[in-house]
Amino acid sequence: MASLPNYCPSADDTHDAGSEAPMNDSLESSSIHDAAGNNASVDNSLESSSIHDDAAGNHAPMNDSLEDTRALMKAAIAGNLDSVKGIVQRLTKGSGDPSTIFSFNVGGISVLHAAALSAQLEVSKYLVEELKGDVNAQLKGDVNSRAYGAGVVGMTPFMACAQSGDVAAVKYFLDHGGDLMKADDKGRTVLHHAAAEGCCLVTKFLLSEGVPVDINYGHGTPLYVAAESGEDKTLDILLDHGADPNIDVHGMGSPFFIALTKRSFKCMEALVKAGADVNLKIFGLTPLGFVTSRGGYTDFIQFLLDVGADANISDDLGWLPVQLAAARDCKEEVEMLFPLTSPIPNVPNWTIEGVISHAKIEFKKPLDQKDCQRRKSFIKLQADIAFKQKNYKLASELYDMAINHGESATLYANRSLTKLLMGDGEGALSDALRCRVLRPHWAKAFYREGAALMLLEEYEQAYDALLDAQNLDPENAEIERELRKARELM
Repeated sequence: MASLPNYCPSADDTHDAGSEAPMNDSLESSSIHDAAGNNASVDNSLESSSIHDDAAGNHAPMNDSLEDTRALMKAAIAGNLDSVKGIVQRLTKGSGDPSTIFSFNVGGISVLHAAALSAQLEVSKYLVEELKGDVNAQLKGDVNSRAYGAGVVGMTPFMACAQSGDVAAVKYFLDHGGDLMKADDKGRTVLHHAAAEGCCLVTKFLLSEGVPVDINYGHGTPLYVAAESGEDKTLDILLDHGADPNIDVHGMGSPFFIALTKRSFKCMEALVKAGADVNLKIFGLTPLGFVTSRGGYTDFIQFLLDVGADANISDDLGWLPVQLAAARDCKEEVEMLFPLTSPIPNVPNWTIEGVISHAKIEFKKPLDQKDCQRRKSFIKLQADIAFKQKNYKLASELYDMAINHGESATLYANRSLTKLLMGDGEGALSDALRCRVLRPHWAKAFYREGAALMLLEEYEQAYDALLDAQNLDPENAEIERELRKARELM
């Protein structure tokens, strides 16, 4: 994230009614670390993931069948149909119904997902045609699972197959009911998955089947995820099919901006040729403002200037790119920007050295309360949007920035929740405890503490924290439900 100038002093906690992350999300079933669009290795995950019930209430395997379940997944990945059939018989002999095999999972992933990820067509045919596997069954997440990132929760076998790059396998899944418009937990369709993995032939095939090139469920278009993944070849295909390079994903930015953060020159060049707006702001910063405020992007500044970046567009507090570079004492960047920047009235010595000296002095000054509150509110809004989009890593970073502009119990409660959903139990607990200090009689603070302790498997302490929450809010059904869970696990 950008290093924004001037942190303000701590402010008293103010309760932002209706703008917090909801209490009932704190223990929701969700994978807990962000994968930024990249899937974990299925083979590796089989060695470490836990086995659990799926959301439909189907039983996942008990310990005595754990090894068989892992062996089943490996056989599916390898395309060993005989082994798959043999293990299916062993695992389902009690029920007498081979189709119950789909209730067995590793880290939430079913055998059909495993076969689809590796484009094992013969295994897939057996599972779909003989065992009636659902090609649109969504992968389930669980707060206890470490096998997969939040990016794959809700992924269907059809989506998984698209990541394989095998057009024949994708066509098979489509012919057997694959839903082209269905989205996973992060709003990504089968086209998003193909584009993000750089699967050019599959991307072309899906577009030929009529998938809208700019399909967007609020988490970005396929073009956005291609840029995010640095996949310039699928990005080119999408642009050739008329993808809009200037769709701004609220709270996430444009494809050009995300390509910049991923340092993908090829994607940026293609987007500029397609008409991308190189001055579109995100978090109050243009791309040029972003690179000059953050540092480490010196090589990108001349490129941005060459393609039309405006050196005279300020951030939300009125700082120009040359000042942001100067505040970091980066003379090389100031020298590039100075000739293109209009003189700033409050900089008395309009020279390169004068701009650097003035910016370094101004950077050390605290923001006045009005500017501080405006920036804090702006950042918090972006964090709330990122949270609703289930981009928990970004949300956590933004809540951190907001906290640096003034602590509040609400911000700590929200950041605690994002850390919980990323699997950071210690971080979630630390934020919950700070929330309690700032607002000692708030039920949500104790609820957040209890949720973090549940993740850490400290059930007795979790019970005590949840009991305190219930004493403060005795009518809250969510607290009662989690209290009961903690009691059962003690």
